[in-house]
Amino acid sequence: MTTKISGLWLPLITPFKDGAIDFASYDRLVNHYIAKGVDGLLPLGTTGESPALDEDEIAAVIERTLAVADGRVPVFAGVGGNATAKVEKELKRLRHLPIAGILSVCPYYNRPSQDGLIAHFRRIAGATDRDVVIYNIPYRTAVNLSNDSLLELAEVPNIVGVKDSSGSVEQSLELLRRKPSDFAVLTGEDALFFTMRANGAEGGILAASHVMTEGFVEVERCFRANDLAGARKAWAPLAGFVPMLFAEANPMPIKHLLWRQGLIASPECRLPLTRISDGLARRLDAVFAGKKAA
Repeated sequence: MTTKISGLWLPLITPFKDGAIDFASYDRLVNHYIAKGVDGLLPLGTTGESPALDEDEIAAVIERTLAVADGRVPVFAGVGGNATAKVEKELKRLRHLPIAGILSVCPYYNRPSQDGLIAHFRRIAGATDRDVVIYNIPYRTAVNLSNDSLLELAEVPNIVGVKDSSGSVEQSLELLRRKPSDFAVLTGEDALFFTMRANGAEGGILAASHVMTEGFVEVERCFRANDLAGARKAWAPLAGFVPMLFAEANPMPIKHLLWRQGLIASPECRLPLTRISDGLARRLDAVFAGKKAA
C-alpha cells in the first residue's frame, strides 16, 4: 500500500464555460481546496461528469490536477466502466501519468454476477501498478458488490480500499467490522460522514465538501484527535444542509453554489445535465447565505 487512503477526499467537479473545460476555474478550485485542508483529490468521478468528457479532455484534466497540486496532496483518478477490456485499455493509455491510484466503479447497466465483479476488478488491478479503490454505488450501477466479494478482492495487493456508497448502513457497518486493518473504507454517502467515521471508517470521498469545506475538515480533524464531541458539534450545521446538495442531479447544485461564490465562472454542465431549478436555487442561496452569516 503506497498511499495512505484516509481522511477527507474531494471528488472534483469539472467546470465548463461555453462548452469547453474552464481550466482557469479548475486551477482555482484545486488550489482553494488544498488550502482548505482536504487530504486528497479525485478528478473524473461522477461529480466530475467524466462520462461527458472525451479522451483528450480526460488526460488534460488529470495532467492539470497533478500540475497544480504539485505533490501537496495525493491524486487518484476515476477510471472505470462496464466493459473490462475497455477499462484495461484506458489504464494503458493513462499509465504515463503519475497518479497515485484510481477509483473504479462497479460495472453499470449490464449487472454482472458477483463472480463477474470479482473477475473484473482482478483484471483491472492486474492492468495497473497503481493503487485501486473500488467504488460500490448500487443505485447508479444496478449491482451491489457484496461484502464477501469485496473482502475477497481486498486480498489483491493493490486493491487498497473502497468508496462505500452501498446505500445500506447495515452492509457498511458489517464491512467495517470484518475488513482487514490495512483496507480502507471511505464513505461516499455524504450524509453519513459522521456516522461512518464514528464507527471506524477511515474517511470519506464527499462531493458535498465542495461547500462549507471548513466544516468537513473540522469534523475530520476532530475524529483524528479522538474528539467525538467536537466532531458532533462540527457536524451539526452540516447535517441538514448536505441533503439539499443532492436534491437534484449531482453536480448541478454544487456547481450553482460554487458559481455564486465566484469560484467558477459558470454553473454550466454538459448534457444531459443542465441547471438546477429556480426553486432549488432560491433555497440553496437562502440557506447557504444564512449559514455563512452564522
